[in-house]
Amino acid sequence: MVVQLIPQPKSVTEHAGPPFQLDARAVIVARGEAVDAAWLLHGYLHAGTGLRLAVVPDTPAGRTVISLDLAGERPEPGTVAAESYRLSTDVYGIRVVAGHPAGLLNGVQTLRQLLPADTLRAAPIDAGPVTVPSVSVDDEPRFAWRGLMLDVARHFMPKPFLLRMIDLAALHRLNVIHLHLTDDQGWRLEVPGWPRLTEIGSWRDETITGHARDTKGYDGTPHGGYYTAADLREMVAYAAARNITIVPEIDLPGHVRSVLAGYPELGNTGESQPVATTFGVFPEVLAPTDAALRFAADVFDTVCDIFPSEHIHIGGDEVPRTEWRDSAAARARAAELGLDSVDHIQSWFTREFAEHLGAKGRKIIGWDEVLDGGAPPDAVIAVWRDFSIAAKAIEKGHRVIVMPHDAVYLNYYPSTSPDEPLHIFMNTPLEKVAAFEPVPDTADDAAVLGVQAALWSEYLPEPSDVEYAAFPRLAAVADLAWSLRAQREEHPVADRVATHLARLDALSVNYRPLGGPHPWQRGGTGARARFDFRPSAADETRDLPGR
Repeated sequence: MVVQLIPQPKSVTEHAGPPFQLDARAVIVARGEAVDAAWLLHGYLHAGTGLRLAVVPDTPAGRTVISLDLAGERPEPGTVAAESYRLSTDVYGIRVVAGHPAGLLNGVQTLRQLLPADTLRAAPIDAGPVTVPSVSVDDEPRFAWRGLMLDVARHFMPKPFLLRMIDLAALHRLNVIHLHLTDDQGWRLEVPGWPRLTEIGSWRDETITGHARDTKGYDGTPHGGYYTAADLREMVAYAAARNITIVPEIDLPGHVRSVLAGYPELGNTGESQPVATTFGVFPEVLAPTDAALRFAADVFDTVCDIFPSEHIHIGGDEVPRTEWRDSAAARARAAELGLDSVDHIQSWFTREFAEHLGAKGRKIIGWDEVLDGGAPPDAVIAVWRDFSIAAKAIEKGHRVIVMPHDAVYLNYYPSTSPDEPLHIFMNTPLEKVAAFEPVPDTADDAAVLGVQAALWSEYLPEPSDVEYAAFPRLAAVADLAWSLRAQREEHPVADRVATHLARLDALSVNYRPLGGPHPWQRGGTGARARFDFRPSAADETRDLPGR
């Protein structure tokens, strides 16, 4: 196969006829809801080729055509059918047809990959007509949720970089960006009425150097930042124009050092704790009080006002019970609530959060720990600790997002080479990601909402570090989230990724080379000493070093 696409479409047929020559004679024909996809394609083509193709409702005489058409019965939004499309190219033109605008946007991204890689550059090339091979593509994703989690709490990432990652996710036909907005090391969004979340909670005094389990000291440099409501709305709109939903995460009731730094009264001891300067799991949790619920309600109300996503991620991972067990007030409240023990306070929080968000028409996602004390029936479970938990969640009637740490956490080492820059631990090479099958043997595809990669940023302090960890392994995640297993086995992503690297080169992505790590990060922050931690069999998964 000459045409190399990532992810692998459901069906690709290459034709022997002459290719389409894209030049200034072409126009983009679109009507109604197809016009937004047409203008997105217009922008891509102008940036990469210098061509300013007109977007028109009808085909002018004597012009070649790229047509974007909505046709047939309109599928239900959020389904895989809504994202299906057909694309055909021949000497006379290009046609993308779909039943829903989401499908057209997917077709636009596939068309971009059919173009020469140089046309993805942000600066126009001057190479005459652009050749597009003669092909037919009939395509539909395997899963409705194809996500990437970006951790902007451990290290703040600037808005332009997040917009860039949205574009890169769209190129790989991912459709969810999960923003981890809060953690012990920083709070990243404004909440009216709670000014100290950003005044105090968004900054830490310094950050450890080296690994948290083998620290070399501290860098002595304050680190922080946050996004305004306007920033977040801009990102939401930018993503939506590319068929991507931004799903916010507010991590509660644990991972709250950044909250308690400004509002210690929401904790169990009333003592102020600074925003964390190192990584790992901290004992501080919200107290089971009405004040804590009011705080959470205000935060979730703000989130719902900014993010239109059907789902809101409430966190719920790594919640120690120590403070609740040691607190007479927490024990009394547990008894008042009729809980068997303080260990069920997290489940109470989860139910309260779900009820509040449910009244606003939203559904919750929680890390798989929320299952331990019973999760609301419509809660979606993000399975991270162990893949086996997916089957257990499905048996309890939950839909799952499959993202086990040992398969799709891209902040893990991509190889065993001692020259790799510092990552958190383990070894998850591209081949391991590509071999992962996300549906449990006891379930079918319908039980799995989707697949998601994670980029926890404890040891990814700069945008270039995030890109180096993400690529090209994110291409393998996109492939397993979109393509059926049989298609992936027939066309292994490892055979297609070398061609794909030319596209990443054109986009100036700081990816890790296939042949091994550079001693520097292709223009990144430079290799750092590696901490060679490997967990023993006795280590509990929940005690992974800071995710």
